[in-house]
Amino acid sequence: MQSAFHQQPKLRLSLIALACQLACVSLSASAQTAPDAAAPKTEVVITGKKLGMGLMVTEDAPKARSTITAEELEKQRPTGNAYQALEMLPSVNSYNYDATGLFGGGMSLRGFNSDQIGATINGVPVNDSGNFAVYPQEYADQENTCSQFVTQGSTDVDSPQVGASGGNFGIVTCKPENVQRVRMMQTIGQLAAHKTFVRYDTGLFADKRTKAFISYSNAEADKWKGTGKAHREHMDAGLSYEWDRFNTIAATLLYNEATNNNINNLTLAEINANGYKYDTSPVFVGHLTPVKGTVQKEATQTPPFYGLTNNPFKNAIFSTTAKFRIGEDTDVKIIPYYWYGFGNGGIQQRAQSEGAFLNKTTNKNTAAVDLNGDGDTLDTVLVANASVTRTQRPGVTASITHTFGNHEVLGGVWYEKATHQQTGSMVAVNADGTYDVWLQKDKILRPDGTPFESRDNRTISTAYQGFLQDTISLLDSKALINIGARTPHIKRDFTNYASEGNQNATYQIARTYKTVLPQFGARYRVTNDDQVFISVAKNMKAPPNFVFSNVGTNVKIAADGTPTLAGDVREETSWNTDVGYRHQDNRFIATVTAFGVSFKNRQATAFDPVAQASIYTNVGDVKTKGLEIEANNMPINGWSVYASAGYLKTEIQNDLRVLAATSTLTGILPIAGKQLPNSPRLNAGLSLEYSQQAFWARVKAKATSEQQSTLMNDEKSPGFTTFGFDAGYTFANYGILKRPKLNFNASNLTNKQFRNASSTAVTNTNPVPGAVTSTSALRYYLGAPRFVSMTLSVDI
Repeated sequence: MQSAFHQQPKLRLSLIALACQLACVSLSASAQTAPDAAAPKTEVVITGKKLGMGLMVTEDAPKARSTITAEELEKQRPTGNAYQALEMLPSVNSYNYDATGLFGGGMSLRGFNSDQIGATINGVPVNDSGNFAVYPQEYADQENTCSQFVTQGSTDVDSPQVGASGGNFGIVTCKPENVQRVRMMQTIGQLAAHKTFVRYDTGLFADKRTKAFISYSNAEADKWKGTGKAHREHMDAGLSYEWDRFNTIAATLLYNEATNNNINNLTLAEINANGYKYDTSPVFVGHLTPVKGTVQKEATQTPPFYGLTNNPFKNAIFSTTAKFRIGEDTDVKIIPYYWYGFGNGGIQQRAQSEGAFLNKTTNKNTAAVDLNGDGDTLDTVLVANASVTRTQRPGVTASITHTFGNHEVLGGVWYEKATHQQTGSMVAVNADGTYDVWLQKDKILRPDGTPFESRDNRTISTAYQGFLQDTISLLDSKALINIGARTPHIKRDFTNYASEGNQNATYQIARTYKTVLPQFGARYRVTNDDQVFISVAKNMKAPPNFVFSNVGTNVKIAADGTPTLAGDVREETSWNTDVGYRHQDNRFIATVTAFGVSFKNRQATAFDPVAQASIYTNVGDVKTKGLEIEANNMPINGWSVYASAGYLKTEIQNDLRVLAATSTLTGILPIAGKQLPNSPRLNAGLSLEYSQQAFWARVKAKATSEQQSTLMNDEKSPGFTTFGFDAGYTFANYGILKRPKLNFNASNLTNKQFRNASSTAVTNTNPVPGAVTSTSALRYYLGAPRFVSMTLSVDI
């Protein structure tokens, strides 16, 4: 990297010192409007130039990668989440619990579930530190997102991940604008949906180096079936200081607080018996009249009362990206961050026996509390209880890039220490079914004055890795070779305290998981417009922390209180190979990628004949292969087309033992040769857009083929195609009102009913002759009906 910029040594040292201070501040915290065509958004961070409608950019990486830009995101419904934004890309099988995106969603990629896919925002890992789950509705307002990308096969060499066996996706938020501006947006739609968004950009300060922004949004929508709603408040803020293009500091704060009533996921039997829109109950069954000396036994409702199925959560992500040039050919990047999360979820109703509280002397549930105030402890009373999680997660990634000759060497380290506290407090439910949804006010106490806890554990996950990559340019830059590796480690220190859910003495378990993940990539330009590439990379996912809390299955407690971990589950790994071709000229770009995945030591629940219990363990291998295609053109007389298609074949390699063998049953499910759930064989996306000056309109179609829903492949989700229509018009400036714009969004135009399995771990829903007679219930996320919304935006 040659540059005419010569930095003084004194400035170099001061910049490094400042970066170190920022990293230390972050770590110490753990101790306790679309622009005019002539002025594009300079903050969009993508790997190549955008083309056409923003659904595709030119790529140069020697691996499969897809990117969408702010141009595309501005056309989508502003309430949407990260998974919705990616739905048109090849191999992405995304689905949402409602049309607005406020209720969340799920995604699979090349057969891997969302908790096997790494997720980052501005380089910060956002998968749950315990079980690696992803919650796409929480992270950033779509109005502040400048790009999203997917690497379908492998994580980047500097990706801060220990739970990504199946590639990764990332979000990059927009930097502050150079010019002072206020942007206001108002969205309204069906189901009383509305979102108000306001963003203020300071523009460049007097020093011409500093700029900042702050935004706030408030969104709400009713459920598309049943009673209840989603409510979300969100704030983003950013500060940027730029000496020059090589030396910058950019800080962001993303805060989200949401409370959702859950949408009832149904089994096929429930759909057939009660209909597609069967949901939670709108009425609370109430409490029995307390009578001293007489047993009152309240029971949970079926279906549950909507007010007792909530998902309240708040989280904040603070990060700073500091980039410095410390030499003519040497650059440093430091990303300190701090992630905080708190909330609970699921079905909160619980029928609690007054005589089943923990006695800390015996560690048995023999203590008694009068819950309904009738003067006895004979009753069973409906209360609110759920799994409560509080996470504090500081970390830092530091890297250095040095160029010499035809080599660009990237090396660095990542460190993170996440404290994951999981409890299960309980509060009283009023006569009308109301209660503190956060489960913090007026907690129900044991006789000794300590809170009831249906679980009480803490996981300290200390993760770190080194990474190194050499990018070699050959043949006058026609050829590019990447050789690299990263070495993720994670140590889980788990403490399970005595509680109503763990009637044992407090115990501790510690395990370390580590491996070396090599990567190789090569790209060759056949012509200026054509290139071929190949990539081979290894990924991994460490076991989730809940393995250590499964007393009686994964965890056996000896008479002296010593815990033993049965099965000792290992990391699951995957080898991903991509071979592809790209054509990229000024009018048309296309990519074709063939891929293969060798997935080993898949983690799942199986019966262990030694432990004589069903435990979470490694259950064998999976082979996957497929093809991905996407193409996009520059507008021709205002018309542009984006198309994507994917072919996927997954094949489980090993049968699964689910029960002990008997004289008549083997207990082994013959799943070898079956397909993974939520892995459609075919998917395709098409967007046809017309744009002319101030007006644009498009129709979209997304087709998904039939997909298996269980490991035994004995229940399926039928194939489906959904259609959408979006349009917008930008009005002329009017006084202080700049670029008034009206957008229209309509999804699922044909009211198509479809479903996706809510879990990829269900083994079988029907008995298997000679193997097992037991079955499991499978619930589905159901597709939301047609939904229409409009958004008016204006800059001042």
